[in-house]
Amino acid sequence: MKSTKKRDKPRPDRSQTLLKQLAAVPGSLFAGAFRQQYGALCFRYQGNGVEILVITSREAGRWVIPKGWPMKGKKPFEAAATEAWEEAGVSGTVKKKPVGRYTYLKELDNGDVVPCIVDVFQIEVTEVTRGFKEQGQRMLEWVSTDEAARRVREIELKSLLVEFEPQRRKKRSRG
Repeated sequence: MKSTKKRDKPRPDRSQTLLKQLAAVPGSLFAGAFRQQYGALCFRYQGNGVEILVITSREAGRWVIPKGWPMKGKKPFEAAATEAWEEAGVSGTVKKKPVGRYTYLKELDNGDVVPCIVDVFQIEVTEVTRGFKEQGQRMLEWVSTDEAARRVREIELKSLLVEFEPQRRKKRSRG
């Protein structure tokens, strides 16, 4: 017997590239501009290298970085920092300029699929707390840059993670 759940909209195959996914849902191509999101590339120094924080998405349980929609009254880097705090309970020093960007398709609560551009901001984590908004809804793991790239699905994010080198603070000369 068939399910009574009605789904008129085609669903993209998420294993495909963004363009192939968009081709499967052509209405998304012409429905408007890409939606903007802000992501947090959270890292910490460990030994001679860095570790990246990856978290699972709430719905599908796939590995991602903290990200979300723009927030009224907050600059993009502040929104990224807020997402890191709410989704993973981490905070630290955030760079004001993005270290990169990636694209992906987001399925909205109403079933629509929209293309998103995520500007990614570097956060050097200095505080980790156990009590945060989405605690228990996600898994969190600190992994190498290569392992983080292996876990995430989005090709552009994989490249960003593999090539990631933290932007260090500029030292002021005294004179």
